[in-house]
Amino acid sequence: MRKSQKQDIKAALENGVSITHREADEWFGCARLAARIKDLRDEGMSIQTTTVKEGRKTFARYSLRRK
Repeated sequence: MRKSQKQDIKAALENGVSITHREADEWFGCARLAARIKDLRDEGMSIQTTTVKEGRKTFARYSLRRK
């Protein structure tokens, strides 16, 4: 059985991978990363958001906040 996008993203974060919207779309077919991140935060995950600028583009990179 295939895991859900949320489960895939959670596993990536728990394995120390940070993720952007583009990567989530490429890797997991997830076009709504911010919504999945909110779901994970609502379940108690401590996820850090870093704002990244590349040229004129600004986007978020999410990672698991380490204690």
